Amino acid sequence: MSAGPGPAVVLVGPPGAGKSTVGSLVARRLGVSLRDTDADIEAAEGRPIPEIFVEDGEPRFRELERQAVRAALTGHDGVVSLGGGAVMDPGTRELLAGLPVVFLDVPLADAVRRVGLDAPRPLLTVNPRQQWRTLMERRRPLYEEVARAVVDTGGRDPEETAQAVLDALDLKDA
Repeated sequence: MSAGPGPAVVLVGPPGAGKSTVGSLVARRLGVSLRDTDADIEAAEGRPIPEIFVEDGEPRFRELERQAVRAALTGHDGVVSLGGGAVMDPGTRELLAGLPVVFLDVPLADAVRRVGLDAPRPLLTVNPRQQWRTLMERRRPLYEEVARAVVDTGGRDPEETAQAVLDALDLKDA
């Protein structure tokens, strides 16, 4: 169902935006598979991302992320869900240029509810609400830079958000 080489859809956004959940729904509706770069990293390393952060540090995680993103964007023609911080890398932003990228924009209250204040999110461990705001101040311009479309997830369930993604890219169900 891809319109050419590369992914049919790439989802970006902060923690709690629903990239994995919405990505799986979009993939199912398009009749393609989902590739989640965070899941790729965990599978390759044999341990969860928070453990990689603690044991190896954020720089090592970001290197693993760059590798996973490059592999997904150049070797997968379905739906790709990127980790929330992947857009911080200039090389990743270059790879995203011209691709059907959708920024899932989520209000803070929804993100906090979805992520949960005690969830193992390495960059949201201390004062999660403030950390999330700070993350978004840095990342929002980059999400917007790479996105062909922005979908506000506020007040939408995952099915409605998936439909909004398909509509935003003018894609039809398989």
